[in-house]
Amino acid sequence: MVQHEFSPAYPAPTSLETPDQNQLEQFLRFQLVPDTTLLLSVKQLTEVITIPLGQIVPIPQMPSWVMGVYNWRGEILWMIDLGALLGLTPWHHRPQVTPVYRTIILHAGTTTRTVPKTQRQQIGAVVSRVDDIEWCNPDDVQSPPESLINSSLAPFLRGYWLPPRGDMLVVLDGGAILAAMPQP
Repeated sequence: MVQHEFSPAYPAPTSLETPDQNQLEQFLRFQLVPDTTLLLSVKQLTEVITIPLGQIVPIPQMPSWVMGVYNWRGEILWMIDLGALLGLTPWHHRPQVTPVYRTIILHAGTTTRTVPKTQRQQIGAVVSRVDDIEWCNPDDVQSPPESLINSSLAPFLRGYWLPPRGDMLVVLDGGAILAAMPQP
């Protein structure tokens, strides 16, 4: 029988402590470009969908970051290029390596059937990749120094989070992204 020992780099767990689940909130971790990892509160999301290329209908005379509309569950869903909105490389300037759009559906407030469709504000935000769910205490989200913030990103920034094991993650405000959408 082979016996395994923990190396100093991976010490043996000393307890089974878990954080207080009442203090934690779920955030969706996703990517816009290979080096840009972001978070959005799951409370601001409806779902994540995959849309085949060519299914978004362009609408003229809209900001360049508005890709158009998509028929989602029989409703018109406005689609945005989240990277372009935040001042990053626009989707159409990136090499297309996938035949689909990865899309995060953002919502404002409730999305229940008791709210009329005309009062439900939802948009689809196209992203490069959806990674995982992160558990974070919202009190741990910090405001970054203003000198380090890209002026295009600033209006949509909730803050940043430094997970115990990992790099800094930018936390976006889904409500601010929805508010940026021009009213057709």
